[in-house]
Amino acid sequence: MCGLFRIYEGRCVIIEEHFLIFKEVAEAKNITSSAKKLHLSQPSITAQIQNLESEYGTRFFDRSNKGVTLTETGKIFYVHVQSVLDVLSKAREQINASAKDQRKLIYIGATLTIAEYILPNILAFLYKTYPDVDFKIKVANTESISQDILERNIHIGLIEGSAPRHKDLKVENFWEDELVVVIPYSHRWASRETITLAELPHERMITREEGSGTRRIMEMALKERGLNSDQLNVTMELGSTQAIKQLVSAGLGITIISSLTVRRGFDHKKFKTLKIHGAPIYRPLSILTNARNTQTDDDRILINLLHDHELLSDVLSKDYELEHLQ
Repeated sequence: MCGLFRIYEGRCVIIEEHFLIFKEVAEAKNITSSAKKLHLSQPSITAQIQNLESEYGTRFFDRSNKGVTLTETGKIFYVHVQSVLDVLSKAREQINASAKDQRKLIYIGATLTIAEYILPNILAFLYKTYPDVDFKIKVANTESISQDILERNIHIGLIEGSAPRHKDLKVENFWEDELVVVIPYSHRWASRETITLAELPHERMITREEGSGTRRIMEMALKERGLNSDQLNVTMELGSTQAIKQLVSAGLGITIISSLTVRRGFDHKKFKTLKIHGAPIYRPLSILTNARNTQTDDDRILINLLHDHELLSDVLSKDYELEHLQ
C-alpha cells in the first residue's frame, strides 16, 4: 500500500503536487481561483483534496458559498506541508548546486529603475569578481516580483518603495534613493542648487506614466508637503526614464526622477540636479527574499554587496562602459 505515493518502476514516489495543491487552496481559500492559478480543472483539484482527506481520515477544509477555510486538523496539516515543501525545495537547490560542470545561477527580479540604472553596474562588478556566477534577471513591478519570491521562482527581488506585507516575505532596505528635480543646463535655474515647491507648478513637467512607482512616490511626497499633483503642469507622461531624460535635455520641460538615473559622467554634462529646499524626497530601495528559504552562498554574494554601502556607492559611481572602451 503506497497511500499518497504513486507506483513508478516498482517504487513509491511522493506525489509532491498534492501538497502544492493543498497549500495553494489553503492560502487562496478558493478552489476556483486556485484552479486558474495552477492551470488545473476545478474537479481535478477537488478530487486531489478529497484524496488527501480520505488518506488521513479527516476533513481539512470547511466549504461554503464564499470559499473554503482550514479546519483545525487542516491547520495542523498545513504546517507540516509547508515543512515538507521547504525540505524538497532545499534538496532540489543543493542537488542542482552540486551538479558537475554546472555554473552558479542566481535568479533576480528587479523593478524598472533598478534594472536600468543600478543592476548593470552591480552585475559588471560581480562578473569581474565572481566570473563563475551567472545571473538571470526578470524586470517587473513590485507585486509580480513579490509573488515570484513567495513562489520561489526567483531568489532575490530588488524593488523601489514599499513592499507588500506577507509573513513569508523578508524586506531589507539597502539604499535611500533621493528624487531630485532634473533640468537642462540651458534652463534659467541652472546656476541654483535648490528650488522651492511653489516654483514647480510654473514649469512644464515631464513625468513617468500613471501607476509607475516613481510617479506614485513623487505625488505622495509632494502632497505630504502641501502640493497636490493636479497643481503641476504635466505636459507629457512617458513609460521610460531614459525617454524623459532625452526630452528634458532637449529643453521640453523638467522632471522629478531618481538621482541614481543621472549620476553617470555624461549625464553631468547635460543635466543639472536640484534639491527641493526644505523638503527632500527619499524612498527606500529594498531587497526581498523568502523568509522560509535558506540563502545559498551564491545569493549571499549579491546580498552582502548590497549591504556594503561604501562598496556599493563606489560600484554605482563607476562608468563601466567607459572603462570597457579605454
